Amino acid sequence: MIENKTIWYLFIFAHRKAKNTGIRVMQNHYSQNIYRLYIIKIAKWFMLTMPIIMLFYKDMGLTNEEAFQLKAIYSISIVIFEVPSGYLADVLGRKVTLVFGALLGTLGFVFYSLGQGFWMFLAAELTLGVGQSFVSGADSAMLYDSLKADGRSHKYLKYEGINFSVGNYSEALAGLAGGALAEISLQLPFYFQTGIAFLGIPAALTLLEPPVKSSRKKPKFSDILKVIYYALVKNNNLRWNLIYSSIIGTSTLTMAWVYQLKLHEFNFSEIFIGATATGLNLLVGTVTLFSSKLKNNMGNRVTVLSTSLLITGGFIIAGLSSKALFFLPVLGIFYMARGIATPVLKDYINQITPSEIRATVLSVRSLLIRGIFAVVAPLLGWLSDKLSLAQAMWIIGLVFLTLSLSTVTLFLRTLKTHAGN
Repeated sequence: MIENKTIWYLFIFAHRKAKNTGIRVMQNHYSQNIYRLYIIKIAKWFMLTMPIIMLFYKDMGLTNEEAFQLKAIYSISIVIFEVPSGYLADVLGRKVTLVFGALLGTLGFVFYSLGQGFWMFLAAELTLGVGQSFVSGADSAMLYDSLKADGRSHKYLKYEGINFSVGNYSEALAGLAGGALAEISLQLPFYFQTGIAFLGIPAALTLLEPPVKSSRKKPKFSDILKVIYYALVKNNNLRWNLIYSSIIGTSTLTMAWVYQLKLHEFNFSEIFIGATATGLNLLVGTVTLFSSKLKNNMGNRVTVLSTSLLITGGFIIAGLSSKALFFLPVLGIFYMARGIATPVLKDYINQITPSEIRATVLSVRSLLIRGIFAVVAPLLGWLSDKLSLAQAMWIIGLVFLTLSLSTVTLFLRTLKTHAGN
């Protein structure tokens, strides 16, 4: 009898202990998504092909105009699917869209590995673009809502900064590795890239879906239009946040493709171009880790104005640089400003966006970036073929500078509202 009571007491104790432990685990179990999102970020950003892809196009006989057309097509595919995919992330769950995006991201590099001409590359870019649209926005929304579910949403900027740094460090290491592989064969990085992209699939499959305000419902296209209307028309603060952030985002995206051609003009080898990509991304990743502190120390206004001038003005100065000794430091300053601007501008948007439409709104931002790039990229390619790469760069840089200066005042007014809240 005593033995039975002892067993019973032990059972009750163990049950309560397990229950209490379970509560502690449950309080933080959505935060486990952070590490899976890091893997997805690595799968997307460990881009062996990025520092050499424009050289790869040249090796395959494509002109600059055709090369930028492919990148424009990639952006157009994102534009078409960006907001619908963000809406599906809000309605069906972030996990579903992240899994689908990881699958398409792998398939796109399979096409590149097998293809040898413009049309096969076109199929690859379309597939990668759709895959990227299903990841973009959903990953940031998953991060924010995972932290929110565990009562840590106030730490979003910290973890978004870390996540962005993980991506940049991955891209940094990939730059050196991709350049080394390209020395052997310009097609070799694409074979390895396929395996790296595959890593995102199991990471996405094991994500835990955090709760959101609204219950899941049948997707409707009209609901997507309502969110777009809310973000770009009805909500004045959100509209200027999205527009301004998109202009700066397009500037940094364009530079990522252009500087490869500029370094090629300086007769740098593939491995040196890859090493440059490594240095730039290490720089961005390091600066991003301190983006929150830098913003707090400098204040909103100084942070916004300084990064805007360094990015748009840096684009013009980089185009005018005729020597590598001058071009490389300008490029480094440009990427440092990018490391501050990207997480800070996304945080402003998250602060004023309702949780139930966050992925859709972040997708609107990506849509605007890709939409602007889809216009700018073919123009830049055409100008570089007709005039010169240097002239094309400073002309496009002037466009970015004009757009940013025309919207920055309206954007800064929204930050006063942030402070008031």
